[in-house]
Amino acid sequence: MAERVLVIGSGGREHALAWKLAQSPLVQQVLVAPGNAGTSSCGKISNSEVSVSNHAILAQYCKDHNVGLVVVGPEVPLAAGMVDDLMAAGVRSFGPSAKAAQLEASKSFSKSFMDRHGIPTARWCSFTDAQEACNYIQGADFPALVVKASGLAAGKGVIVAADREQACQAVRDILQDKAFGLAGETVVVEELLEGEEVSCLCFSDGSTVAPMPPAQDHKRLLDGDQGPNTGGMGAYCPTPQVSEELLLQVRETVLQKTVDGMRQEGAPYVGVLYAGLMLTKDGPKVLEFNCRFGDPECQVLLPLLKSDLYEVLQDTLQGKLATNPPAWLDKSAAVTVVVASEGYPGEYKKGVEITGLAQAKELDLQVFHAGTALREGRVVTCGGRVLTVTAVRPDLESALQCVNRGLDAVSFPGAVYRRDIGHRAIAFLRQPRCV
Repeated sequence: MAERVLVIGSGGREHALAWKLAQSPLVQQVLVAPGNAGTSSCGKISNSEVSVSNHAILAQYCKDHNVGLVVVGPEVPLAAGMVDDLMAAGVRSFGPSAKAAQLEASKSFSKSFMDRHGIPTARWCSFTDAQEACNYIQGADFPALVVKASGLAAGKGVIVAADREQACQAVRDILQDKAFGLAGETVVVEELLEGEEVSCLCFSDGSTVAPMPPAQDHKRLLDGDQGPNTGGMGAYCPTPQVSEELLLQVRETVLQKTVDGMRQEGAPYVGVLYAGLMLTKDGPKVLEFNCRFGDPECQVLLPLLKSDLYEVLQDTLQGKLATNPPAWLDKSAAVTVVVASEGYPGEYKKGVEITGLAQAKELDLQVFHAGTALREGRVVTCGGRVLTVTAVRPDLESALQCVNRGLDAVSFPGAVYRRDIGHRAIAFLRQPRCV
């Protein structure tokens, strides 16, 4: 019998999850709470107004509405124990426990865990006292220039300083001026690593890891990696500059080691594990772990998933990944570009009408909604990152060209987006090869 699935969240990642789940013949309906304009009423997909902060109410809602599976998108409810509470109430849920989600929720825990299990990462130290942190920054025999709020700060709690004084100022901003509130009660000071960043995600059933194709996110607001850091302005997948040998190394030295370590420590990791890596001259090193799909990486990964997502999630929950690994599209590439509000990542206007969504569909593009709402039948902006426009084509260059045509169609006053997503990969592919 086809099941009803509830997706928790309201961003582009959650729209992508709902879109992919709705393609399954095993899924009767996908509810999204709270959702956005893109998930409000679209075939099998609709929004739900159920409270997602009260886990007891949520569990009862799932029972009353015969929800067979809950898929938790964002990190905050995972860290708050939503999966633990729903499972305890008898509601099947996808995502790690609160204990396992510490890999993302506490950078201090995460770094200590990596040290305990020999997982490669930058040199580091954690502090609750600003002066002690500054003494460490000034005295370190390596560039201790990366300052992180240890807790969850919506992807904005990392400062890459230009020099030691700027790093000390970041420490003071976080610990003394409470720039990130409770997330910044502890800071982690790290060595600045050099190399290329890549996102390596996998499904984990607690024992087996099933890696996804590698993706690359673009954090800076503007073309050429200029402007302020954001939650992510676009992504592409796969990354041709990452060899099969390197992926195998990441699988063994990072992903499998992490899942084995969590199981050994009594917190089996079941869900999606995201390793943000720096490819250094000394090999791949972990920058951060996330305990869920990345956003916007999710919007390039799911369109490339050949398998039925609902079946993959069930296999993950049932410990069957070793015998049923997910399959991915061959000879295909995906590019997604985030369209943001003017002023993002700072202050921005809401309620601006969005046009051109139908034209994007005619171009065979998938538009995933994030900060959107319906107002009197019109789709309007209601967030910083508003839409992600995704193309799947046989290669990266044609995917990017197609996305850029879509960006010319979809518009609203003041829209900000990049036109160079995937530029590193395209430069790599254009390099002359020795025969």
